[in-house]
Amino acid sequence: MARVVVLGGGVSGHTAATFLKDWLGSQHEVVVVTPNSKWNWIPSNIWVGVGKMKKEDVTFELAPVYGKAGIDYRQAKALSINPEGSKDEEKPFVTIEYTGQGKAGETENLTYDYLINATGPKLNFGATEGLGPDNGYTVSVCTADHAIHANEELQKSIAKMKAGEKQTIVVGTGHGMCTCQGAAFEYIFNIEYELNKAGVRDKAELIWLTNESFLGDFGMGGMHVHRGGYIASSKVFAESLYAEKDIEWILGTHVTKIEPGKIHFETLDGETDTQEFDFSMLIPPFGGVGLKAYDKEGGDITDKVFAPNGFMKVDADYTPKPYEEWKASDWPKTLQNPDYKNMFAVGIAFAPPHLISKPMKNPNGTPINPTPPRTGMPSAMMGKAVAESIRDMITGKAQEPTHTACMSEMGAACVASAGSGFFDGMAVSMTVYPVVPDYEKYPGTGRDLSCTTGEIGLAGHWIKLFLHYAFIWKAKLKPLWKIIPE
Repeated sequence: MARVVVLGGGVSGHTAATFLKDWLGSQHEVVVVTPNSKWNWIPSNIWVGVGKMKKEDVTFELAPVYGKAGIDYRQAKALSINPEGSKDEEKPFVTIEYTGQGKAGETENLTYDYLINATGPKLNFGATEGLGPDNGYTVSVCTADHAIHANEELQKSIAKMKAGEKQTIVVGTGHGMCTCQGAAFEYIFNIEYELNKAGVRDKAELIWLTNESFLGDFGMGGMHVHRGGYIASSKVFAESLYAEKDIEWILGTHVTKIEPGKIHFETLDGETDTQEFDFSMLIPPFGGVGLKAYDKEGGDITDKVFAPNGFMKVDADYTPKPYEEWKASDWPKTLQNPDYKNMFAVGIAFAPPHLISKPMKNPNGTPINPTPPRTGMPSAMMGKAVAESIRDMITGKAQEPTHTACMSEMGAACVASAGSGFFDGMAVSMTVYPVVPDYEKYPGTGRDLSCTTGEIGLAGHWIKLFLHYAFIWKAKLKPLWKIIPE
């Protein structure tokens, strides 16, 4: 009997674990280690953040779902990996610390035959002084609980506007190396929609503060989309939308410090500036969760297994090279660790070989550029592909990975909400192929324009709402869950 340990129960980890257990049955073990007791459909947190949904609408308890599926669920966080075993334990193992199930604080060495690192990111609010809801002065929509708090603070601002007081609302990125601009993008447009519904839009100044060098970069270096019979850049697409909604933008920023009501930042031209605010939601930078790695003798091999940012190394080309020499082929295909072939990393947990957007520094030497997005649809596709490879290796069909999920060879679809109303809502619907541009295959734009599209309208909102229910249905392993695509 083989044991597969999955670290993380988010989109990629949950996808990998549920498919693996379905394919392998009772003959093999699938263990999920996650510190959270609940699964969260993160794309809908923005609706919690404006009061359109409750926490219960975007989360559910994991234990009953995993119990029904026959998956061994451990509510715990991973501390370290011993991919060679140790003097006392021949098999490789991961050391975990329980956070629930009546065992909080207890540690255990959990052996494995295959390991999938799907830990996702550490929300590094500490990278910027004063950032975040816990020890800072801004709110967040990165978790369901954060989103509840964000809505509470937003409603206070709306109440002040109804009383005749003007408010400055700033949304965007809280560090020069942030990713996931999409969540902030959705949130600012949902706020704009809600202010209109509340009749106080004229009392609010909305400002988009971002580390992007141009609107529509999204950590993908921007893109050209096929729209309405013509080709438009995402820059024009985004600028038109922001202008239409009367949202100001401040580009190329690295937030250095946040004080009550004031954001300090430096820009790509090396200047420093401040922006006052009454309400602000700024996304934090992401980092690895801090896993350590040790060899059989107990020596620290963390730098061998993980990149400096804490994400796990996989079959990518990490050779330092100038931006002009970056290629689509640098990106990993199998997501297998090059030194320990029974370890894989999926979703945000794998280390990208380089940025997708052009790297930039200001005259002070401060990097200011979005880092690569690896969430949503690509994350789920990685989880399933790695699960298929491990299934084939466990069942003896192969000795090497059989399936790939390369971001420079896969497409993705994104539906970004711009207001939640069944009859007057709006969403931006985009498809992109490939996610990482391939300028050798698609000279000029790096992408297949017949498969890279962008539209905005009410139909997009209906699609996003449908996907909310469809993916929660799938994650709960309800009937026909396997036919819902990743």
